[in-house]
Amino acid sequence: MKDLCHLLRLARPWRFRMAVGILLSVIVILSNVALLALSGWFITSMALAGVGSLALEFFTPAAAIRGLAVLRTFARYLERLVTHDATLRLLSVLRVWFYQQLAHLAPARLQDFRDGDVLARFRADIDSLDNFYLRILTPAIAGLISSLIILAGICWFSPSVALIDAVVLILAGVVVPWIVASLTQACGNQIATVRSSVQAASTDLVRGLAELQMVGAVSHQTDHLRQLSQQLISAQRRQAWISASGGAICALMGQLGLFFAFILLFNTGHATGITASEIVMLLFTILASTEAVAGLPAAFAALGTTRAAARRLFSMTELTPAIVLPETSAMPESSELSFSAVTMRYTPDAPNVLDKLSFTVPVGHCLAILGPSGAGKTTALNLVQGFWETTAGDVSIGGRPVRALSEDTLRQMISVVGQKTYLFNASIRDNLRLVAPDADDEALWDALARAALDDEVRAFPLGLDTLVGELGGRLSGGQARRIGIARAFLSHAPIVLLDEPTEGLDAVNTELVLNCLKELIKGKTTLLVTHQIQPLSLADSRLLLDKQ
Repeated sequence: MKDLCHLLRLARPWRFRMAVGILLSVIVILSNVALLALSGWFITSMALAGVGSLALEFFTPAAAIRGLAVLRTFARYLERLVTHDATLRLLSVLRVWFYQQLAHLAPARLQDFRDGDVLARFRADIDSLDNFYLRILTPAIAGLISSLIILAGICWFSPSVALIDAVVLILAGVVVPWIVASLTQACGNQIATVRSSVQAASTDLVRGLAELQMVGAVSHQTDHLRQLSQQLISAQRRQAWISASGGAICALMGQLGLFFAFILLFNTGHATGITASEIVMLLFTILASTEAVAGLPAAFAALGTTRAAARRLFSMTELTPAIVLPETSAMPESSELSFSAVTMRYTPDAPNVLDKLSFTVPVGHCLAILGPSGAGKTTALNLVQGFWETTAGDVSIGGRPVRALSEDTLRQMISVVGQKTYLFNASIRDNLRLVAPDADDEALWDALARAALDDEVRAFPLGLDTLVGELGGRLSGGQARRIGIARAFLSHAPIVLLDEPTEGLDAVNTELVLNCLKELIKGKTTLLVTHQIQPLSLADSRLLLDKQ
C-alpha cells in the first residue's frame, strides 16, 4: 500500500478532476438503478391500473424514466471524458517525473539495468498504472458511496430487504474482490516481471540482430523470446480467468439476493404495507444494485499488476544518486581542469581504478590520457562530468570542485564527443537543437559546415528535416560522429572531452573527424582518451595510466 499511497500523492494536482469523475460515476450507477426500479414500479402500476385496481397519473413517472435515461447516458459520457482525461494527464506527468528521477541517477546507478528493462518500466509499467484510478480507485469509492445510498433508499421501504441487499453487496463488493486480489497477486507480480523480460529480450533481438546473425544465434534469441511470451500469456490468461470468475460470482450473488428478497416480500409484503408496485420496485433495485460493485473483481484482479508496476518504478527512483550536485551554482572563472590526488573505486570492496591521480590541464591545452583497458581513462572523463563522486581527492574546474557545480553549469561547461553519438529517432534539426534549443537554421548550418557535414545534409531531399532513424541507423558512422561534433560546436562549451573519437571509422572519415576536432578544440581545455595513434596528433601532452 505504500507504493499506492505514493502514487496518490503524485496524483494530488488532479484530485479535483478525480473527485468529479467519481461523482459522475456515482450518478451513473444511481441513475441506472433508479431507472430500472422506476420502470418496474411503473410497469406494475400500469398493469394494475389496466385491471381497474389502481388509479395512476402516468405523465410524471414516464417523464422521469426518460429523464433518467438521458441523465445516465450523459453522465456516462462525461464520466469517461473526465476520468480518462485525469488518467492520461497523470500518466504524462508520471513519465516526465520518472525521466527526471532517472536523469539524476544516470549513468552511474543505471548501469546495472538492461536497456529493455528501463524501457519496460518507462512504458509498460507506467501504462499499467492507469488501472489505479480508472479500474481500482474510482469503482471502489463510487461503489461504496452508491451502495450506501441504495441501501438507505431500500431501508426506507423495508429494513429486512435492505439487510439482504447489504449482505449481497458485502459479499460481491468486499469478499469476492478480496479473494480475487489474493488469487491474482502472484500472477500480477509475474506479469510485471515477465513483461519487463519480454521488453528487454525484444530490445536485445532488434538492436543486436546483426551480431546475432553473424554468430548464428538468432533462433536461440527468438526461442528465448517465445518462451517469455508464453509465460506472459499464461499469467495473463490465469488473471483473466480469475477476474471473469469473480465477475460471474458477483452476478450470481445478485440473483441470489433477488431470490431471497422475493421470498421475503412474497410472504411479508402485504403485512408490512408494501404495495405490489413497490415490491417489484424493490426487487428491481436489488437486481440493479450489484452494478455498484460489478467492476470490483476485475479492478482487484489488476491490483497485483498495478502494485508490482508501482513497486518497480519506485524501487528505481528510491536509489541514491552516485553524486549529489547542488541545484544552482555560479560559472567557474576559468576552464582549467585539475585532478588533485584523486582516488576512485566503484564499490567499497572493489580495487582502486584510480590511485592518487594528479594533473592539470591549462586553458587551451589538450591532454591525451593513454593506458590499457581498465586503467581508468573513461573513469577520469566520468568524474569530470560529475557522474561519480571521487573516493578521495578532488576534480576541479576553474579551482572549484565538480561536486560544487550544478548539473546545468557542468553541461554548459563541458561538451563530449564520444565513439557513440546518441541520436534520437527525429530530424537532424531536432537532434542538433538538443544542445541549443533556440538555435536558428543559420546557426545549425554553420555548425554542420564546421563539422564538414553541411554538403551531405544539403544533398538529402529533406535537408535538416531528414529523419536519422532509430539510434541514427539511417546515417553512416562517420556522419553520426560528425553530428556529435556539430553539437559540440553549437554548445560553445570551454571544455571538450574526446572519448575514442575515431573508433570504428575508416581512413577517410577518420581524417575528416580529426580535421573538425582540430578546429573544435582551439583555445579550449581538452581531455583526449584513445587507443589509436591518429588522434594523438591533437594532443599537446600525454599521460600514461597503469592498470591498478
